[in-house]
Amino acid sequence: MKKIIFIPAIAFMMASCGGGAKNDKATTTDSTAVQGGSVQIDGSSTVYPITEAIAEEFQKANQGVKVTAGESGTGGGMKKFGRKEIDIADASRPISAKEDSTCKTAGIEYYEIPVAYDGLVVVVNPQNTWVSSITVKELKKIWEPAAQGKITKWNQIRKEWPNEEIHLYGAGTASGTFDYFTEAIVGKAKSCRGDYTGSEDDNVLVQGISSDKLALGFFGIHYYKENKEKLKLLALDDEKDENGKGAIIPTEETVKNATYQPLSRPLFIYVSKESAARTEVDGFVKYYLDNAATIVPETGYITLEKELYTAIRKRYEEKVTGSLFLTGSSSVGVKLNELYK
Repeated sequence: MKKIIFIPAIAFMMASCGGGAKNDKATTTDSTAVQGGSVQIDGSSTVYPITEAIAEEFQKANQGVKVTAGESGTGGGMKKFGRKEIDIADASRPISAKEDSTCKTAGIEYYEIPVAYDGLVVVVNPQNTWVSSITVKELKKIWEPAAQGKITKWNQIRKEWPNEEIHLYGAGTASGTFDYFTEAIVGKAKSCRGDYTGSEDDNVLVQGISSDKLALGFFGIHYYKENKEKLKLLALDDEKDENGKGAIIPTEETVKNATYQPLSRPLFIYVSKESAARTEVDGFVKYYLDNAATIVPETGYITLEKELYTAIRKRYEEKVTGSLFLTGSSSVGVKLNELYK
């Protein structure tokens, strides 16, 4: 479980969630005129810096509102969301079919709100002189369950790499980053070797990789940007020319135009419909969407296109519940622009 941070201007209340697309008329609320109440948020450590920054600004405009934000991982946040313990769940991947079913069983309807783009980065220690790029196939060879106890040295990936142990660091199993990475690289969410150092706290991973010459790991781009001097970023080659030729470095441009594949992804908040009926929660959600384009870059993440924020807010104001990602197929590589057309 990650640390819980209290933000003195927005906090606790019960959540709600739901499935299927439902439509009814919306009532518009001024997102800068909330007089009191509380909002409770938990979930992804990846999305947490964005939500924390939004909450700090929201509290300045709404001094009577209290927000509490936690970062127990996407899976942990979704469990609390499905138990109606929080108003909003931060998520670094789309809601799963199982989580959606849990919400339906509990009578919870939810709004799915993409808020930013993220690129999962693959990094090594700066003292690593032999790696500058890696392929998706090589990452699969390293991280698939069959690799446990067998793929233990760098030269088992490429012969010219050293005959030295490879030490792996990555997101913990409650993390949406873990789910997304394993689905994108291995081909099945949560399918992964178990002999690696895992944590829902990305700062723990940064510390481990930065102090271990033989390390390789993955996490969200925000934590790389905050620790550039401690880490070495690898280019990634999916060996599919339609996504851009050769190995590609994750940048704002390559994540936004989806040439950095398959590790470009949207980030979300999931909002209980029942909670959103409260003025303070509705005001916070609208403030989030109205100010994300300004605040997201300050947190190291990548903004959505302006027209996407407009379309997402319209869907929220029209009270359309449920997920656009529950199609039965993989959400890896899905482009938001295409979904919101």
